[in-house]
Amino acid sequence: MGIQDIINQFGGQQAAMEQIHRLFGGQGMPGVVSKLTQSGMGKQVQSWIGMGENESVSGQQMKQAMDPGALQDMAQKTGMSPDQISDHVAQVLPHLLDQATPEGTMPEGGSAMTKGMNALKGMFNR
Repeated sequence: MGIQDIINQFGGQQAAMEQIHRLFGGQGMPGVVSKLTQSGMGKQVQSWIGMGENESVSGQQMKQAMDPGALQDMAQKTGMSPDQISDHVAQVLPHLLDQATPEGTMPEGGSAMTKGMNALKGMFNR
């Protein structure tokens, strides 16, 4: 399944971003990065933000960093299992963060959300 298919399953570009943020505590991209780093994926996250090759993560790794209640809620709303959701996020999030950080640094404040949305739009308008 391609990235666009996954985004469509999450309800489109904006809904996907909002749902991913909720899965990691609702603090925007900086919150997602913080949650993943605290869950032992700092090296992978830095590869997505930095200028080099993106390291992969598993759905199981993502699942351990996600809010269980938000994951269950999303599973009910989408009809996907929690494992499917975490696998999909593991595929999409590295690309999203990579696209949102073209200069190799995390944008400050609210601009992270804007850059993330623009990155998603750019990924699918090529």
